[in-house]
Amino acid sequence: MREEYFRWHSPNLNMNIEMLVYGHQGYPVVLFPSSMGRYFESKDFGLTESARWFIERGFIQLYCPDSIDKHSWYNKEVHPATRAHNHAWYDKMVLDEIVHRVRWNTQSGKVAVAGASFGGYHAVNFALKHPDVVSHLFSMSGAFDIRTFVGNHYDDNVYFNNPVDYIHGLSHPDIWRMKIILGTSEWDICLEANQRLSGLLHQKNIPHWLDLRGWQNHDWPLWREMFPHYLSLI
Repeated sequence: MREEYFRWHSPNLNMNIEMLVYGHQGYPVVLFPSSMGRYFESKDFGLTESARWFIERGFIQLYCPDSIDKHSWYNKEVHPATRAHNHAWYDKMVLDEIVHRVRWNTQSGKVAVAGASFGGYHAVNFALKHPDVVSHLFSMSGAFDIRTFVGNHYDDNVYFNNPVDYIHGLSHPDIWRMKIILGTSEWDICLEANQRLSGLLHQKNIPHWLDLRGWQNHDWPLWREMFPHYLSLI
């Protein structure tokens, strides 16, 4: 399985970003790490290995970028407005410096996005904000209300990065064409968060699949089971 390492200075973030890319060709899939995860997290926990069959046959190319969670939502040493502002720049980095460079590897000009746990938040938030460049959304055990990270603070950067808030105003037609999967399980600590988001999608008549698996925990074995299944649907 081909693996390439990239490191560059992000003009949006004014810091270095690192990323692992798997595969030689195929549909681009951006895989976000979980809470404060690094670009190598999915490799270390076997999530990239679970996609080997699709990667080696050239069906997908997997892009695993860094997160900056420690500078944004998880950074309790800065004001909540700064946390939200930093995440807004991260979103712009992913769009400008990764997605726009790889999306034309497909005729649709779009990518798939995926993530587990807090990576599920990243995937959902990015996809719903940028449906013109995202065709498939695979969230595995995500949680989607970012207000738990900002206390009583609320501004535009919080609102426009909090899916359970801005979903009510969504109108881009590509959202109704997107293939959306919300993966969770009976023992998942994020079960209610996924049921809530599914309900909000239903209210908007946005097609999706709430994939409720059996008695499994919020952990990597569940996500290693989900991920190749979802990739098979691209």
